[in-house]
This record gives sequence, structure tokens and C-alpha cells, in this order.
Amino acid sequence: MADALPKACIIGAGCSGFTTAKRLQDLGAPFDCFEMSDDVGGNWYFNNPNGLSACYESLHIDTSKWRLAFEDYPVPADWPDFPHHAQLLQYFRDYVDHFGLRPKITFNTRVDRAERTADGLWSVTLSSGETRLYDVLFVCNGHHWDARVPDYPGHFDGPHFHAHAYRNPFDPVDMRGKNIVVVGMGNSAMDIASELSQRPIAKTLWVAARRGVWVLPKYMDGRVADKASMPAWMPRKLGLALARKKIKRAVGRMEDYGLPKPDHEPLEAHPSVSGEFLTRAGCGDVKFKPNIAELMGRQVRFEDGSVEDVDAIVYATGYNISFPFFVDPALQPDAENRFPLFKRMMQPGVPNLFFMGLAQPLPTLVNFAEQQAKLAGAYLTGRYRPPPPEEMKQVIAADEALHLGPYYKAARHTIQVDFAIYVRDLLKEIERGEKRAAKAGYARPVAARAAAGSPQALAAE
Repeated sequence: MADALPKACIIGAGCSGFTTAKRLQDLGAPFDCFEMSDDVGGNWYFNNPNGLSACYESLHIDTSKWRLAFEDYPVPADWPDFPHHAQLLQYFRDYVDHFGLRPKITFNTRVDRAERTADGLWSVTLSSGETRLYDVLFVCNGHHWDARVPDYPGHFDGPHFHAHAYRNPFDPVDMRGKNIVVVGMGNSAMDIASELSQRPIAKTLWVAARRGVWVLPKYMDGRVADKASMPAWMPRKLGLALARKKIKRAVGRMEDYGLPKPDHEPLEAHPSVSGEFLTRAGCGDVKFKPNIAELMGRQVRFEDGSVEDVDAIVYATGYNISFPFFVDPALQPDAENRFPLFKRMMQPGVPNLFFMGLAQPLPTLVNFAEQQAKLAGAYLTGRYRPPPPEEMKQVIAADEALHLGPYYKAARHTIQVDFAIYVRDLLKEIERGEKRAAKAGYARPVAARAAAGSPQALAAE
């Protein structure tokens, strides 16, 4: 067993989970992947029976097909620039089947508990009641499922629900002829407000938010906007300045659409991207209100003192980062959604735990873990060694200053990264780590010990 690779447990079979599984399979590393649903896809599985998908029927991804493709599996040539969620899910399913991963995923099985044993292994308890031991744990449970709902004074007597529950203008509530408030100005808010504000649907639709935002188009100068990227040699400050100037020239002033003036520059917030919202606002179909001050039965009072009769409220107010299978509070984010990690993957001092896809990368999350798995795979095979824990903490601070620096402070901006900058640095870090590994004689940081444990004995304890 001296040459055996450590055995891994992968929690979740969304795009982060199955691309991690693909990397481990390529390396010959043993793993179990547990998915609580009946198929892969996670958040992009519309009407996912696990109840955790935020997909609505009309959803198209805001990232173009040019930016979301996996390295070794191109997207279909006949795809539109911005595919529908059903196309993306089929792409995921095809990827999993093409690489023979499906038989290695255990479906309809939830990880209920994961905790480190006294000797550093991971004890994983499944919804079946079985407990198994693993050498390393990969957390791939996503971060768009634990809905964050604001707490306003008073009460509302009509239907009110988070955007996570929204499916279409008739589900979970028939919105025809209703006065509707959509709270928030992120991507989901833009999509849902644009859809519901169509004249055959809402009687009146207001978007309520604490601040104005810059609404970015999907196309600029006749080209897909996210295909443009600053060259690697360009200082980030200069690149941002040029991008902001271009955005302002392309979309103009938000006030001219009847929206509030943003209190920040473009790209100082996670972009709200929509090809329709500004048109709906300019047509008067979408109206704006400041944040809700009080719920008053069938009325809502806003922070400007205005009161409106309201039939339904949709809270497009983001998500909490949470890991329900962890008991150790050190493995949970703080109350402000802050969860610092080395290269957004590792906690200093915990050598056998990886968080995959736990980021808000621009332009896309779809193929983010595919890149991260390069470092994780090299680590498990002894070809990569991280710096000492104290140095890891210093790197975390420097990385957060780099990636979070351009954004205003908010719970929605705690895990922002620039995809291109992140990946360039990740590859450099893998090179640095290989030199450290060579000095250590390519000793594997995580030993293969779990195979010696007995799941049956553990289950009987």
C-alpha cells in the first residue's frame, strides 16, 4: 500500500464536484462522490428534486459559451452565445457520461455529517446511516442554495418568497395583474423583474434596493461583452479604469433610465448583467423604490416614506455560505459571509480538506473548480506542497486585498475573484509548490490510511 493514493470523499456532483472527480480519476486516485439528487448538475438542474436549485424556467446563463467551456470537452458548436439552463445541464450530463464518471457517483445519497477524527481522517456519515472513513474531503456543495431573506419590521399578508423559489410568472404564485415588489438588483432580480414587468403579467412592478447599480449589457460594440479581457501585462488598475470608461460610454447614466445613481463605479460591485432590464426600465415597466422600511399587511412602506399597495414580494437578496454537514464552527463562515481560504481552497492547518468552487469568479463559476483541481490533484500525488500555515495566512491576506479591493464591502463580495488573474496565479503557485515538493522528496502530504478502516465497524459503533 506504500504507493496507494489517499482516498477522497467528494460532496456534491454539480460542476465543481464532477470536474474534481474527473481530475482524481485521471490521476488514478480513489474517491467516492455523493450526490443527494438523482442526477448531476446541482444548481443548473431545473426543478431539481433535492429542492436546492435556483433555476427558473426562462434562465439563460449570463456567461457566454466562450468562457464557460471545460478545457477538454468543447460546448456544442450550434449553441447560442448565452445558452439556456437546459442546454447547460445537458452539457454537464454529456461530460459526465463521456468521461465515464456516472458509475462512480452515488446518487440519492446525502452527506449528513463530516468530522475529523482524532488521528486526522474524515469520518463521513451518509443519509443511509452508513459511516465511512476518508483521507481527504472535497466540499463541492455550492453556495447558491441557502437563501438569505431580509428581516423587515412588521408583517406582510400576501405571498412573499425568495427568488430561489421562483420558477415562472405562475409558479409558485400566479403574478398576473398583481402589484409586485422585487427586492434586490443582482442578476436574478434583473431577470425576474424583466420577466414579470411585461404588460400581460404585472399590473405594477417595483424594484426596491438599498443602492443603485450599474447594469451591464451582454453585448458591447456588436460583440459578446465577456470575450473582451485585459492583457496579462496590463496593470489591473489601468485595465479597470479603461473598462469603466467603456461601460459608461456604452450604457450611459443609470438616472436616464429612471434608476437611482449608483454610489460606486462600474465593477466595484459584482456585475448585474442584463440585455433587457434597462429597456424595461426605460419603457416604464420597471419602476424603482428605495429599500423596504416596513411591511404593513397588504401595503409596503419604503425608506422614502412612500406607501404602496402590494400583492406579492420576491426577495432576490442573495445566499448564505453554509456547510450543514460540519459541526466544527471553525469550518463555517462568519456572520458576514467571510470565509478566507488559501487560493480559495484550503484552510491553513487542515491538510486534507478542499473547498471547490467556493468563489464568485468573473466571468464564470462553471469551469472554476476544473482549474482548482489541478492544484488539488498535484497535492494528493505529492507534486505540490503548500507553504507553511503562517505563510498561507499572509498569502490569503494579499489575495483578498487583490481580489476584493475593487469592491465595496458587503456580504455578497466576500468571495469575489477575477477568473483570469486567479488562474494565472494558481498555475504559478502550482510551480512554486512543485519546487517545495521536490525539496521534500515528493512526499505525499496526505497518507493513504482510510482504506485500512472498516466502514462496517464504524457503522456499528
